[in-house]
Amino acid sequence: MLWHAIAPVRRYTKASHDVVRHPRLCSDAKILLLYVQGLPDDQTHLALSEHGRKLGIKGRAFQRAKEQLVVNGFVHERKAPGERGLWATHQLVSNVPLSDADALAVWREAGVGAGASPSVQFPTVGEPSPRTVGHQLPVDEELGKNSSRPPTEAPSQAESAAVEVGELSPQEVEAERVLLSLRHSDRQLRLGVPEARKLVALAVEWLRRGVSAGELRRVLSSGLPSDGVRSAVGFLGHRLVQKMPEAPEGEKPPASAGASAEAVVEEAPPSALPAASPVPPYVPPLVTCQGSGNEHVFRAYSEETECPDCLQAAAYARWAERRAADLGIDLAEDAAKAVEAGRDPNGWRSRLAAAAATGGGGEQ
Repeated sequence: MLWHAIAPVRRYTKASHDVVRHPRLCSDAKILLLYVQGLPDDQTHLALSEHGRKLGIKGRAFQRAKEQLVVNGFVHERKAPGERGLWATHQLVSNVPLSDADALAVWREAGVGAGASPSVQFPTVGEPSPRTVGHQLPVDEELGKNSSRPPTEAPSQAESAAVEVGELSPQEVEAERVLLSLRHSDRQLRLGVPEARKLVALAVEWLRRGVSAGELRRVLSSGLPSDGVRSAVGFLGHRLVQKMPEAPEGEKPPASAGASAEAVVEEAPPSALPAASPVPPYVPPLVTCQGSGNEHVFRAYSEETECPDCLQAAAYARWAERRAADLGIDLAEDAAKAVEAGRDPNGWRSRLAAAAATGGGGEQ
């Protein structure tokens, strides 16, 4: 192969060999990563799909390239509340693999998810303004026949009891906030305050067992039934009971949580309880490979310490040693001769083939 190259003096992007020669990234993923790495600051606000569309990477090809970048730690995504209560998806693209903890640190440093304070918006939320309508009529005042305003009525005892709000503990406040925020994930999970209060005890039990607020929100809002949710309070109560994690060793769940769970499930109609809901796919964490070569990461599905490529290379090396022993070949001596001849000493395939052809070629 004849190789000729002229180093550019401007308009170039430094690319790491770990990216260019990455064995688990397709050509579309590498091109997309290098293209994004060389973008100017005024174009970084566009989504990754927009840049892929400019490169002609669309549809299934883009999904495949993005999936490979996410699995190998080059792309991370996070949903965070934005302005006016809207949720936005933020993407983080890196030229080196990052773990989930490293990506979270970068997002925190950049201030992603820290929405604007109500006091800095214009107009300021909650600013007092003069009343433009008439005063409300008293309860005991009688109206004329031509008046279209109905008389005000005193709230009933049931309504007063529903309006009254007791003091909540910090965990109960956090659990209620999670339940009320489910409407942002799906409109079918919209709860009123009285409905959320019925489920607070169950949600608090999840938090007490070590589940974070974000994980609880993900479990409750993912894998909804294909035919829709008929009763939000019944569906969430059923899911909180059925997917309750195990209690820590030596502890027993409080009786109030079990009683409230049975009450919520009994109130829900049978049609509101799903028969089965799909479980979201599990994404294993990124771990550092302990194999030879440059440092890299991979996703370990169990307790693996080496990536599949390093395991395959080690298996080939062991097979070469056994094959050389069967043929009576000294690989160390052969490697020294290869260095003297200017060849690659690590090319065990070529050394083994040459030795087999000269010394033991007739053996099968």
